[in-house]
Amino acid sequence: METLCQPRNVIYLMYRLRCRQGWFVKETGGGAGVLNRYFSGQSYRTTQLGTRTNHTSWCVRNKTHEWRTPVSAAVRLMHAVRQGETVMNVFDRKTKRKQKNWTASRPDHEDFDYLRDEVAYRIADRVCDVSRKFPVALDLGCGKGYISKYLNKDIVETLYQCDTAEKMLEHYYFLQATNRPSEVPTLTFQADEEFLPCKDNSLDLVVSCLSLHWVNDLPGCLRQVWSALKPDGCFIGVMFGGDTLFELRCSLQLAETEREGGFAPHVSPFTDVRDLGNLLTRAGYTMLTMDTDDLTVNFPSMYELMADLQGMGESNASWARKAILHRDTMMAAAAVYKDMYGNEDGTVPATFQLLYMIGWKPHKSQPKPAKRGSATASFGDLSSAPPPSGQDKPTS
Repeated sequence: METLCQPRNVIYLMYRLRCRQGWFVKETGGGAGVLNRYFSGQSYRTTQLGTRTNHTSWCVRNKTHEWRTPVSAAVRLMHAVRQGETVMNVFDRKTKRKQKNWTASRPDHEDFDYLRDEVAYRIADRVCDVSRKFPVALDLGCGKGYISKYLNKDIVETLYQCDTAEKMLEHYYFLQATNRPSEVPTLTFQADEEFLPCKDNSLDLVVSCLSLHWVNDLPGCLRQVWSALKPDGCFIGVMFGGDTLFELRCSLQLAETEREGGFAPHVSPFTDVRDLGNLLTRAGYTMLTMDTDDLTVNFPSMYELMADLQGMGESNASWARKAILHRDTMMAAAAVYKDMYGNEDGTVPATFQLLYMIGWKPHKSQPKPAKRGSATASFGDLSSAPPPSGQDKPTS
């Protein structure tokens, strides 16, 4: 089975190479001016994973073809080179892709889908709460298609799915060919969340389930989603919050400090709910809805928790991770974990904080706040207002 080439990564590497060669030293206007001159006529070849359908989409096709990158798309893909923006390179995206592919290659990979299945159901429930039918939707970081099995044709007409790990997508095709087909017509392709290969104003809905917490440039990713949405389009996503696995983090820090005289980050950093709201506002979303939820899973010990995290593909992929965790440190961490957070029945809890976000791309039909100073009444006058007819005025 052929894998999808990634022209956005080719563009990025070629741009970096040309920067080192001094091509763009005198260019003015930021990243847009650079890309407008260089990428306006470049072509790259790409193929779609699998040959299940002959449907032609706006971003990928079945057969090998010439894929010409629009200037607007190239500018958006290279958002990191705009003036005044910097990207914190925290996560090793190549390692994370290998981890997800290794997870999907395990014979018991379905045993570790319980968390994503539960969260995907909650995301689909939020999509159903929107009283609208979405003609074109995208599942960003779809994995094995967790959300697609909870959607129907009354909600989404066509669903596109993308993920960085090709093994995850192969499992989706296998499930479609067996006893669990999706009701919604679906097209799947390989893509990176940091470089979204979608045209501007082409999507009515974008959903994301537990994939954005591994993105280095989260503001840029949210901005790309905003650009790909049509006016009045909706983005619904969920990612892990800052209190996720705080029990494991504290136990490992205490044990490693006591045994080795210092500690390294063994749990990846997560986003806080207040920061996430600011990022969505900065990206241009309106009518934001933010809520949090804590999902607690009990394990026999810390070792089973770490084994399940590895089976989920959620192992640490930060550049600052420590390569080796000594056995005595792990034993001490397991003892600290059970002593500080253990349940009465001998199990240990693991908390997953979920940050749900809903944002809309601006449109003239959306409700807007009244103009400042246009009020005709004051809250101070409410106390002196007459009571409704048939009711006595309350006495002090």
